[in-house]
Amino acid sequence: MFYAVLGIAVLVSLLSVARFFYGKRVGIPRRTSVSLLVVAGSGGHTTEILRLLGSLSQSYSPRHYVLADSDKMSEDKIRSFEQKKAETSPSSLFTLNRIPRSREVRQSWSSSVLTTIRSIVYSLPLTFRLKPDMVLCNGPGTCVPICISALLLRLLGLKRVTIVYVESVCRVENLSLSGKILYHFSDHFFVQWPTLKEKYPKSHYLGRIV
Repeated sequence: MFYAVLGIAVLVSLLSVARFFYGKRVGIPRRTSVSLLVVAGSGGHTTEILRLLGSLSQSYSPRHYVLADSDKMSEDKIRSFEQKKAETSPSSLFTLNRIPRSREVRQSWSSSVLTTIRSIVYSLPLTFRLKPDMVLCNGPGTCVPICISALLLRLLGLKRVTIVYVESVCRVENLSLSGKILYHFSDHFFVQWPTLKEKYPKSHYLGRIV
């Protein structure tokens, strides 16, 4: 239990330091093309994030997908989505990247601290190599290590990455664990139910997005 609390304290400290140093909140990049790092997740997370991507313009390219190494279904969904997208936009580019899952379903808090740290170790070189303009995520545990890496890019002055978090439509009254963490550090935080907007006033509510 002690190591679990210690690990969480270290994680919060890292995020707080990064949040302090990277300065003013940044807006969504306005460029002819936006390099996008998309965090996919098992279950409905990938379905929701692909619906969201389907509403974006062709300027959001290349799309670099990150998914957990134990997630077998998301890759098929992503490839199917990109295949359809290529029919209307032959120049559309995407990559698939895997990192260790930060936390499995029903995994204990004490062991999840260690697996999250391991996931961060894999996320750092990936994020530093891709240097995306924007990170787009919607709740899977994998997004926390990726967003920590994006914050460190800002902290080190290597790239100002915009973090956009869209809470899952399944979350009606309470945020997910990832949402509770990234609510304080994302540049744009969207919820899809008015009850959440009331509880989290810094969030944006635009109705059902996906």
